[in-house]
Amino acid sequence: MNTNPLYVDPNTVPKKKLYNGAEIPVVGLGTFGSDNYDADTIARAVKEAVRLGYRHIDCAAVYGNEKEIGKAIRELIQEGTVSREELWITSKVWNDSHDRVIEACEQSLSDLGLEYLDLYLVHWPFPNHHAKGVTVDSRDPHAKPYIHENYMKVWRDMEQLVESGKVRNIGTSNMTIPKMELLLRDCRIKPVVNEMEMHPHFQQPELFAYLQKNGIAAIGFCPIGSPNRPERDKTPEDTVPIEDPVIVRIARAHGIHPAVVCIKWAAQNGQIPIPFSVKPEKYMSNLRCVTEDPLTEQEMAAIKQQDQKNRFIKGQVFTWEGATWEDLWDEDGIIKA
Repeated sequence: MNTNPLYVDPNTVPKKKLYNGAEIPVVGLGTFGSDNYDADTIARAVKEAVRLGYRHIDCAAVYGNEKEIGKAIRELIQEGTVSREELWITSKVWNDSHDRVIEACEQSLSDLGLEYLDLYLVHWPFPNHHAKGVTVDSRDPHAKPYIHENYMKVWRDMEQLVESGKVRNIGTSNMTIPKMELLLRDCRIKPVVNEMEMHPHFQQPELFAYLQKNGIAAIGFCPIGSPNRPERDKTPEDTVPIEDPVIVRIARAHGIHPAVVCIKWAAQNGQIPIPFSVKPEKYMSNLRCVTEDPLTEQEMAAIKQQDQKNRFIKGQVFTWEGATWEDLWDEDGIIKA
């Protein structure tokens, strides 16, 4: 019996059933923190989080820490803390690997020390190499727009990964309704999820409703607004959800931190939030909050009114010459290419 006061029985953490019957824990631990923490620090956080009750870990090749996380997972299994079948492990194919998806997946499997992934995502729909130092005011000269024919080549490889058993489920990330409509029209295997920015100041109700209508779950990154995101992603007009007066008032009423209110809102709204932290007391409060003291209908309605339509992760590193970062998101319903 685990006597650690931070421990949460994983059997008490709700799961969301996906359209194909797979079940994913409704809160995951994000592992994107390479701008502020080294890979070993994040791996230690993963190990401790699993020991304390987490079963859903959201990884990606570009985060640069899958080898360290894989070592932590192997040690957890060897010590008997958890079995592989109890874990939900996600990874993502990065933009520079759109022409070698299967090889990229095999590399992630090797780094993580796994025989299969529970979920594999196309990280971004743009086939570009990451340009270091690109800010919201600059451009990557090698950036390319979304071309549906090319994206479908990527998706065919994703489908092949499912058929080979290397991946149990596939999904998308950072998609828009116009892009998703084309994918759903042409795919053989429908994505089970779309991972997307979602927090009280950027709720994306139209895309969220579209996904629900089509049986696709929404995994929400930056669920508290990512206050520690890289400086390259910050602009003067950005707001801070955890300082929102309505959220602060609700937090005081429940005796919790405003960040926990954001996680509660996300989970109760039907999303799958993946907050990131390396501090046990913080990431465990994020997990525990979905099992106790739910927000009231009035509080949920009040948070719904706080949508500022403020996108924090703008994707400017993928903006091609002559376009703005807004063009990445098809806000007028038309794909720019």
